[in-house]
Amino acid sequence: MNNNIIVVNAIATKILEIRGKRVILDSDLAVLYEVKTKNLNKAVKRNIERFPEDFMFKLNKGEVENLRFQIGTSKRGGRRYPPLVFTQ
Repeated sequence: MNNNIIVVNAIATKILEIRGKRVILDSDLAVLYEVKTKNLNKAVKRNIERFPEDFMFKLNKGEVENLRFQIGTSKRGGRRYPPLVFTQ
């Protein structure tokens, strides 16, 4: 029972508000599912018809910069493409 509380708290800390919606980054969702972010995104693209438009969206450049500023990630290394975020 105590492990469930830790998991819920761990998930709650990953939830962000972007465009007025509560979302989780693809990389954080991949960690929860214990898969690589790259593989999660491939699966989404292969099954795009299963994901309604309001279920996920890609961050724009400004949102990526703002996120980078908020969580302190580096411009070097990192990702080539803007992350997807999932709303549900």
